[in-house]
Amino acid sequence: MKNINQRPLFVFEMANNHQGNVEHGLRIIREIYEISKNFPYNFSFKLQARDIPTFIHPDYQNRTDLKYVKRFSETKLAEEQFKILKDEIDKLGFVSICTPFDENSVDLIERLNFDIIKIASCSFTDWPLLEKIVKTNKPIIASTAGVPLEDIDRAVSFFNHREKKFTLMHCVGEYPTLPQNLQLNQIDLLKNRYPEAEIGYSTHESPDNFDSIKMAIAKGASVFEKHVGVKSPEIELNAYSATPEQVKNWLNSAKIAFESCGVIGKRAEFSEKELADLKQFRRGVFAKQMIQSGQKIDLTNVFFAWPSQDSQLLANNMSKYTDYIPQKDINEKDPLMISDLKQSNKREKVYKIVTETRKFLEAAKIALPNKLEIEISHHYGMDDFYNHGAVIITCVNREYCKKLIVLFPGQSHPSHVHKQKEETFQILYGDLAISLDGQEREYKPGEIALVERGIKHDFKTRNGAILEEVSTTHFKNDSFYEDEKISENKDRKTKLTHWLNLD
Repeated sequence: MKNINQRPLFVFEMANNHQGNVEHGLRIIREIYEISKNFPYNFSFKLQARDIPTFIHPDYQNRTDLKYVKRFSETKLAEEQFKILKDEIDKLGFVSICTPFDENSVDLIERLNFDIIKIASCSFTDWPLLEKIVKTNKPIIASTAGVPLEDIDRAVSFFNHREKKFTLMHCVGEYPTLPQNLQLNQIDLLKNRYPEAEIGYSTHESPDNFDSIKMAIAKGASVFEKHVGVKSPEIELNAYSATPEQVKNWLNSAKIAFESCGVIGKRAEFSEKELADLKQFRRGVFAKQMIQSGQKIDLTNVFFAWPSQDSQLLANNMSKYTDYIPQKDINEKDPLMISDLKQSNKREKVYKIVTETRKFLEAAKIALPNKLEIEISHHYGMDDFYNHGAVIITCVNREYCKKLIVLFPGQSHPSHVHKQKEETFQILYGDLAISLDGQEREYKPGEIALVERGIKHDFKTRNGAILEEVSTTHFKNDSFYEDEKISENKDRKTKLTHWLNLD
């Protein structure tokens, strides 16, 4: 009986090698099974899913002059055909894996109940797709070709925050990968930096290279992926897909030591070819409707589709930390070009605030665990944070609630009331002036202030302050500000978790 948690796991990637022919796909599965059944490992078969009508941009649907538009269109499978292949994978005891390249394909994976979801390297920072994937109750395998270390950090935090079981695959996105570009020492880097994750190796080298698998195993990888296929008089395989005989030799080489490793202790330099190969598969951002100059870009007025154009905004660029404002009108279905957009990135500002908060807490000798929710309140925008705002750290929020509130020198928190929550402030560090229904009083460390429901209150500091808030349960949307502009600002809060170790 198959066990999706058993390691090592060898992944046979069919991709489009079925050629859109179910019978040929079944032949690949069965011939690889006849080879793999003689080895004492756990095996899986992987398919790829693209919802062609939505994945490919409407204006490119029937283009046969573009290699991969033609390839993906000609090899597409209907859901019932997809199910036939999946049923055979299950019947022969393989773990079933599928790679979605769009949100509709995630729904297909759930309907057919694949065991594991795979994230391709080109989709590693496709945040709209990742948001869809993490809502499933399935383990994740993610390849990392061409992904900078800081983006891997962000994705790992994203998965950890949602308590996802995941594997990171070292991968080089050159097709095929030359021996000198294998960079197998990246396995060490991933293992050391992400001890909570399993680490694997996804291969694109020549199928006659039987050495790299030995080195990957010696370095501690536990999941191994290779493209596989079967030749016929009408079908030739690409330069990185293995025949059943080559798979046999590959598995026979799965116990030997390593050679041809790359750099140690840092991310490898990505070749121009690799980045170009990856970029061509990334979805672009297009106007869902007419977008006027100066109108903020968000998920309501754009859609994501493939292929993208050079210098176009990509789905990978969309982030809660970055705002995009077009400097000219953009017509429906037109691409959003980076040169036409004004970009505002909050990440560095958020990092600065978090770093200063951490130092302030250390100076006050206040120790906190890492995994707490931090809310940066910037009532009039991030640029005005040090005038009006606060950092609010939620320690617990049940029938009772405890928070720490950090204010920096000269900062104030605007006047507001709570209708459901009653709270008590105790000053832990610094100086604080609290106004209750217009009556202002200075508070020193150790002093306590009670704020009853419906009491209008605001507070400010000259030299900085840390206060503890103990209250009844905190409810969302229970802060009613005197200045209506604050309530109208839907982007006045930035929330983080795992915030103490952002660097």
